[in-house]
Amino acid sequence: MFTAFLDACVLLPVSLADTLLRAAEAGLYRPVWSPTVLDEVRRAFVRVHPDVPPSRIDSRLRAADRHFPDASARGYEPLIATIELRDPDDRHVVAAAVIAGADAIVTANLSDFPLVSLEPLGLHAVSPDDFLLDLLDLAPATMVQIVHEQARATSRPPLDFTDVLISLGKAGVAGFASTVRDMDTADQG
Repeated sequence: MFTAFLDACVLLPVSLADTLLRAAEAGLYRPVWSPTVLDEVRRAFVRVHPDVPPSRIDSRLRAADRHFPDASARGYEPLIATIELRDPDDRHVVAAAVIAGADAIVTANLSDFPLVSLEPLGLHAVSPDDFLLDLLDLAPATMVQIVHEQARATSRPPLDFTDVLISLGKAGVAGFASTVRDMDTADQG
């Protein structure tokens, strides 16, 4: 099964993380992350949403770990020093992806993960928009259904299908959101 390492920047926006994890739950890929990435998500969430109790994000991250018990990469720390990247702070992502057997790193920060550094390790970086569009090509009905289910399950605040697509667009996956909207409209027409 295709394994994707989810960088902190794709786990922070709630709507994007929800779509990605629902796709994994549907069996379209295997998600992986690291405790370091989850710590980054936690710190960023507190910075971006200082009015939300940290326990809310902690609960969300613990739930993801429980739901995907094999997703958390362990033992990658010795590999960090061997990774060559422009920004040494990103080396832990690549090290954890390698240890977890990932095929790709899903990140909005593509320039931080150049192919020349990743290719020898059997990895490549892909934007969350391109990744979700690939999943949509692979399983169009499933992905459209995932967005509908996400809308039905979202209660804080309640969102409808269009609201979820707008939220996904704002989270950096506008191409995916637009294509899902078009597919859903064509199916209903």
